[in-house]
Amino acid sequence: MEKLYLDNAATTFPKPAVVPDAMSDFIKNHGVNINRGSYAPAYDMEELVFNTRRRLADLFGGKDVKNVIFTQNVTMSLNMVIKGLFGKTDHLLVSAMEHNAVMRPIVQLSHDGLTFDRIPCAVDGTLISSEMERLVRPETKAIIMTHASNVCGTVMPLAEVGAFCKKHNLLFIVDSAQTAGTLPIDMKTMHIDVLCFTGHKGLLGPQGIGGFVLSDEVAKAMTPLIAGGTGSLSHSEEMPDFLPDKFESGTMNLPGIVGLHAALKFLDETGMTAIHQKEMALTEQFLAGIAAVKHIHLAGKQSLADRTAVISIASTTMDNAKLAVRLESEYGILTRVGLHCAPSAHKTLQTFPSGTVRFSFGYFNTESEIDTAVKALHAICD
Repeated sequence: MEKLYLDNAATTFPKPAVVPDAMSDFIKNHGVNINRGSYAPAYDMEELVFNTRRRLADLFGGKDVKNVIFTQNVTMSLNMVIKGLFGKTDHLLVSAMEHNAVMRPIVQLSHDGLTFDRIPCAVDGTLISSEMERLVRPETKAIIMTHASNVCGTVMPLAEVGAFCKKHNLLFIVDSAQTAGTLPIDMKTMHIDVLCFTGHKGLLGPQGIGGFVLSDEVAKAMTPLIAGGTGSLSHSEEMPDFLPDKFESGTMNLPGIVGLHAALKFLDETGMTAIHQKEMALTEQFLAGIAAVKHIHLAGKQSLADRTAVISIASTTMDNAKLAVRLESEYGILTRVGLHCAPSAHKTLQTFPSGTVRFSFGYFNTESEIDTAVKALHAICD
């Protein structure tokens, strides 16, 4: 039985062929480090890393190439930013749809005195932005928010929230795990101070590479979470205070950056708009196909408006885990079942604690595959 992969919200698969090809070529034929070698291959690699930063800065409307910081994933980025900026006397606002990549570092800090409030969301995940005003306190420092839910795909109004942050002199920190590469993001017009991203989802790169893009003002205020060798200022045991070195200690994931560079070229050549349009066409096909399926509940938004290609359903007659197992064992369909590391989102969607079965479509899925998934749900649930 062939496997049908519908879990692109976890990681996109397959990757564009240029991604593994570039990574393999680097490991087999180059393999050098950077900032540690004074020879031509190392300088060539430094240029590729620079060009990858440049592509990311251009994609996100970042201020400068040097303000693009590489990490291993968006979770590490969020931890570095949250723990590097905030402490026991601070208050934060988050949405009620956040992933644990945002919530767990904040809850950790709350044990030492930091406080936070959740901006309420409607049952479909839509942010109730009118509630933000009453939640702001004198000690509020920032709003930290996902761009789109990893559970149901609901998109947050970044431009509106960014304008609110500017009005109230708050930092605006965005988790773009579910949208980078599929939805346009402009840090300047959206008033985003820090954008955290991962390479292995909408950017179509490999696992193990991510990062964040930040303003100069935030960079000055932020304490590095990790310290060590950078290849610069080697005479000093103090961390460099300039970017990107201030936040990039140790050997970087160069094979990952090579793969991400290839993925970004593919993204640029294919067109983010074209990718998004195809994913939404598949989403529309799936939503239409499951509308008549009995004994399932669609969590989140019921239409294509303000959503990504992420759809969660819950069975009303069987355990969701059993549904997911039957989809795989009988039809080869790979989904994600459970609470998706986002208990707050599931409480908002009223799917906690039973969770949902999540279908998430990518650029390389086909209409035929969507038909297969719809027919499988009819066969199992009707």
